[in-house]
Amino acid sequence: MRSPEPNRNGGLMTPSPGPRNQSQFHSTVSVQKNRRFNVLILIFRFAAFCFSLASAIFMFANFHGGSDSDSVRWYHFDAFRFVAIAAAIVALYSLFEVGASVWEISRGATVFPEVVQVWFDFSHDQVFAYMLLSADSAGTALARTLRERDTCTANNAFYVQSDISVALGFAGFMFLGFSSLLSGFRVVCFILNGSRFHM
Repeated sequence: MRSPEPNRNGGLMTPSPGPRNQSQFHSTVSVQKNRRFNVLILIFRFAAFCFSLASAIFMFANFHGGSDSDSVRWYHFDAFRFVAIAAAIVALYSLFEVGASVWEISRGATVFPEVVQVWFDFSHDQVFAYMLLSADSAGTALARTLRERDTCTANNAFYVQSDISVALGFAGFMFLGFSSLLSGFRVVCFILNGSRFHM
């Protein structure tokens, strides 16, 4: 290691860090940024899982009334069936992505090969986000139609629970949309840099 050299003013000149030290520093900073990015994706995906699962549970458990002839159930309406099934599918997908994110954070590698993982995440985020938005929009339109017909009086609890399920589904869509933005950013980085990380 080089010792400090005196300068013209009588002080000591400290040697500047070499290229190797600078590359190690930048590598450490990049690893920390990538880890924070992965943690952020994990948070969004876990939130999408929680809200989608809650939406599916509220809809699947939504049946009120006495006998079968008088009861009102979620599967009596096409839109509510769409809401329940879409929320369940998104919950399962989000659970898989949560596991994939935990795997990537802990192991430093993706579950699938990198090029497959990048496009898999982005494409499925787009498809499932659109599906969940379509289902909740259909559920909202049906709930509004039923209120206009004044059919919510006899089975008010059923329609309130349906509204809660749809609202939870919209929240799940919002967090899935955030995840989609981050996965889209990864796709751009992969196209430009050949890596899913912003170097």
